Amino acid sequence: MSTTALLLVLAAAVCHAGWNVVAHGVSRLGTPFLWWGAVASTVLWLPVVPFTGGLGASVGGLAVGAGVSAVLHVVYMTVLQRGYKVGTLSTVYATARGSGPAVSAGLAVLLLGEQLSATAVVGIAVVVAGVVATGLIDRRPTGSPAPRLLHGPSTASTPGAPGPARRRLDPGIAWGLLTGLAIASYTIWDAHALRTWGLSPVSFMVGVTLVEVVFYSASLGRRRGELVAVARAHWPRVLAFGVLSPLSYILVLTAIRTAPVALVAPARETSVVMVAVFGALVLREGSLVKRLAASGVVLGGIALLAL
Repeated sequence: MSTTALLLVLAAAVCHAGWNVVAHGVSRLGTPFLWWGAVASTVLWLPVVPFTGGLGASVGGLAVGAGVSAVLHVVYMTVLQRGYKVGTLSTVYATARGSGPAVSAGLAVLLLGEQLSATAVVGIAVVVAGVVATGLIDRRPTGSPAPRLLHGPSTASTPGAPGPARRRLDPGIAWGLLTGLAIASYTIWDAHALRTWGLSPVSFMVGVTLVEVVFYSASLGRRRGELVAVARAHWPRVLAFGVLSPLSYILVLTAIRTAPVALVAPARETSVVMVAVFGALVLREGSLVKRLAASGVVLGGIALLAL
């Protein structure tokens, strides 16, 4: 992967980590926050379109590409928000970002005809292993007390529950895996759309968020009355989301126009390093030393991808 593509992906990782921290802090708000996030993303980035390639080579391709991608992104955001409600930030985020690039790399080879060197395959495997380890190293058995989060429901066991603690599948892992499948789906489709129709990353992203507004509007239902309250209480988060979420993916879309998706998808997971450290330092989610060790594995894999 070229130096330029790698720098774009690393910058995207910083933005992605930032908006995921924002999203976790308001995970209980659900659709009203997602609606505002889509509106803010559209309004803030629409004026940039004329200066970044306009609508691209095919208006029809833009409509189809953005429309399908919006559906996949809505599924992704809905599953991710659900995961943040039932699991810790680090577990959900790391599991999703670990499984997503693994599936994306496989699909890129099968569907997009991309080819990978032996070093790249090893790098992808190392990144995925490190990312998954980051989310799993601090798992606790069911029935043991969990650290208190700043936001979100308690994961502690029910008082008086009989029997010794038993391990079971962390719901955060299950939802993280579903999120990873959603990530792979929109990653492969978006790469196909941009390459096939010669689309501009900015106009494509704006098209996606515009369609998302329609979807979220239809799903608000009785919660429409919460929109004003959410805006008043969380407008700084809405603005941060509106800037960082599209920017992170615009950078990725720019990178996959010239670099293989199979390499870009794992490389952007350096964001897990940042989220893992935030989770340990601020949310008190597990051991900082263990998370840094697992993050080091991720960085080692990134180094292999850069060769």
